[in-house]
Amino acid sequence: MPQHSAGLLLYRRRDGETQVLLAHFGGPYWAKKDEGAWAIPKGLIEEGESAEQTARREFAEEVGPVPDGPLLALGDVRQKGGKLVTAFALEADFDPEALASTSFAIEWPPRSGQMQSFPEVDRVAWFGPAEAQAKILPSQRPILDALAALIAG
Repeated sequence: MPQHSAGLLLYRRRDGETQVLLAHFGGPYWAKKDEGAWAIPKGLIEEGESAEQTARREFAEEVGPVPDGPLLALGDVRQKGGKLVTAFALEADFDPEALASTSFAIEWPPRSGQMQSFPEVDRVAWFGPAEAQAKILPSQRPILDALAALIAG
């Protein structure tokens, strides 16, 4: 059975354009990647937890304090590896300098026997529509399309 995650896409309006906050994956595998290496903050839905609760929790763990406000459903997307992601949007601002991500440990370099710790998210940034489409994981592009449709009404 495929894994099920939930995530939160912050958006704001600046100079007549909608911008979205995307997170860049931390760790050595993503360090030198940019295009297609950004995503919405998301994580696995735990037993007894709603998708909305998961989206808020994962944002808090990977990025920082979740701004107040109602979450807007953006629907589900299936990622390349089969994971189902339920996405929500929240209109709010967030200072990228306030990033406070949890860490994970892996053996690095591979087969070295040495464990190293890396942030789950090493940076966040605001992007306009065209740049966001280029930066986000291709399998998450429908989330941006869903936000655009929601905003267009």
